[in-house]
Amino acid sequence: MNLIIIRTVILFAATVVFLRLMGKREIGQLQPYELVIIIMISELAAIPMQNTSIPIINGLIPIFILFAAHVTLSFLALKSESARAIICGKPSVLIENAVLMEDEMRKLRYNINDLLEQLRQKNVSDIADVEFAILETSGNLSVFLKSDKRPVQPGDLGIDPGQESLPVTLITDGKVNHKNLHKINQDIAWLEQQLNLKGTTCKKVFYAHLNTKGQLFIQNKR
Repeated sequence: MNLIIIRTVILFAATVVFLRLMGKREIGQLQPYELVIIIMISELAAIPMQNTSIPIINGLIPIFILFAAHVTLSFLALKSESARAIICGKPSVLIENAVLMEDEMRKLRYNINDLLEQLRQKNVSDIADVEFAILETSGNLSVFLKSDKRPVQPGDLGIDPGQESLPVTLITDGKVNHKNLHKINQDIAWLEQQLNLKGTTCKKVFYAHLNTKGQLFIQNKR
């Protein structure tokens, strides 16, 4: 039993490390070869876990080889446009100026119901409003509305809203982030003063951040 536990922990750790090194992507953003590699790695890791007669190295070596293959293919796709087209494929235009590209959809075996579903997920109900719809190599659909149908942007009205950055987290579950306090050129005394004005203390706060407008958001523990 102890041997099984140790083998499982080792293979699990190795799999997590290799997948972590492969990069941060959601399943829907994976290229086909990346999805194949992930499936194969999971299968290779499971076999030595179930069969203790197989040396654990027989599971780790193939996993490392697949990881090396992923790195190699990713490097080729990064450096060569032609290699990228072969490895990852090319984006396909499915709608152009509100016209469905039937030949392209037929080539991809992509039916109209799939297209309408993905358009609805983008909050688009009318194909006539679409300038371009492009099926990316990851399988996601990029939709560009006609200029008179897209939401109004501040720039369209001649308004400059100013640059925004991410809010700075100051407290998480009652613990003060002193590093972020230093980043905004403030200290714990300033933070405690701000909390006193809100009728609370650091230990009572579940989460607090300071946004780019200088406004302090506070949520107390419940």
